[in-house]
Amino acid sequence: MTSNPLATLRAGLGRRIARFVDFRVDERTQGRLEHHDVRLREAEARVTEQEHCTVDHRRRLDELEAGLERVRGDLLWTTGEVQRLVPHVAAQEARLEDLRESIALVPAGDGGQVVQARTLIEEIQRQHAQLRARLSGVARYEHRLRQLEERAGETANG
Repeated sequence: MTSNPLATLRAGLGRRIARFVDFRVDERTQGRLEHHDVRLREAEARVTEQEHCTVDHRRRLDELEAGLERVRGDLLWTTGEVQRLVPHVAAQEARLEDLRESIALVPAGDGGQVVQARTLIEEIQRQHAQLRARLSGVARYEHRLRQLEERAGETANG
């Protein structure tokens, strides 16, 4: 094959050095490679866990957004009801004030006027009580909506 003995010696020596260097490199890097493999598997496990958490968070966020839309719809309805009732309350209060003024200005009246005024006062008081009951219902409903919104905010942040 090779006729030059120096080339043969050089090739043999080169192979021996290569094996020796390869052995030493393998020996020193084996522990590091195993350590890096363990760390890589741990990182892959964390990534997988985070992906599952992300999917769960997206699902929960979608549920919260749907619930928030329902609450917004209820809030719009409540706002509409309050807006509808405010003029009635104002009118009742104006009628009550007019009645107070008319009673205070008229020192004496005949029996028919007094009966009619008392009937009117009782009717206004009854309607005022009905409006207070309605407004307290609306206030309870708004309080419940506020609690639901706070709970939804805590759940979204938690």
